[in-house]
Amino acid sequence: MQLLKNRFKQLGDTFNQVIEKPLLTSTLVLVAVTVVVLSLSLKYYLNDFDSFWAQILAEAHGMIFDIAVIGILIFWLNQNGQTRQRIRFYKDEIDDFRLWESEEAAFRTVGNIKRLNRHNIFEINLVNCFLAKTNLNYVNLKGSNMNSANISQSSMIEANLENTRLNQTNFENSNLNQANLKGAYASGANFKDAFLIKTQFENAFLIKANFNNAYLMEANLSNSYLMGADLENASLYKADLRGAKGLTIEQLAKAKTLYLAKFDDELLDQVKNLIPELVGA
Repeated sequence: MQLLKNRFKQLGDTFNQVIEKPLLTSTLVLVAVTVVVLSLSLKYYLNDFDSFWAQILAEAHGMIFDIAVIGILIFWLNQNGQTRQRIRFYKDEIDDFRLWESEEAAFRTVGNIKRLNRHNIFEINLVNCFLAKTNLNYVNLKGSNMNSANISQSSMIEANLENTRLNQTNFENSNLNQANLKGAYASGANFKDAFLIKTQFENAFLIKANFNNAYLMEANLSNSYLMGADLENASLYKADLRGAKGLTIEQLAKAKTLYLAKFDDELLDQVKNLIPELVGA
């Protein structure tokens, strides 16, 4: 009796080892099915080979059709499903790290942003995300929501932030040279000490934004909304301020330089008359 139990145990262990190896299991199943099918078909091979061979070829054509249509369709659906799962995973991970102010959280979030960009996902919810001291050069966040995010001391050279929500976002001491912020909603945003050379702010909402000591050389601020914006010690060399709404001479008087900056005629006359040292410096 004990010997019989040991036999069954050995058979069970062998069976478990086989099924744990998918390739071996598939091979054994294929061999077994082949033996059964060939055994049952032997009399047809011997007695009516020509007719039987024609049927095999017909089935082969059907198999090709199945692979070409159904197989490819299933493969596409599977790949599409996997892509959607990956996108959901990247977004969920961003949510997991939201409000977590740590270096790991910042770099993991940046990695997920770049992966989403590779899947052509640009509108990302980054509200209250911590992205300080990270490299976001050339990322596309067009139409994203980045309200109250911390992106201080980061690099966003040539980043696309068009129509992005940036209210109360912190860009202090960051590099946004040649970034695209056209139509961005950046009321109350902090650009203190930021590099904004040739940055596009056309039609952007910059109400009460902080540009203290910012470098806005050749920046395009045309038709932007600058009511209450802090321009103290800001460098506006060659900046385009034509059509800017809410911009006053009092704001401009606090700037470091307005040399070669562009203004509407009325504001230009005030600048030349009241603060000529800034346009001639």
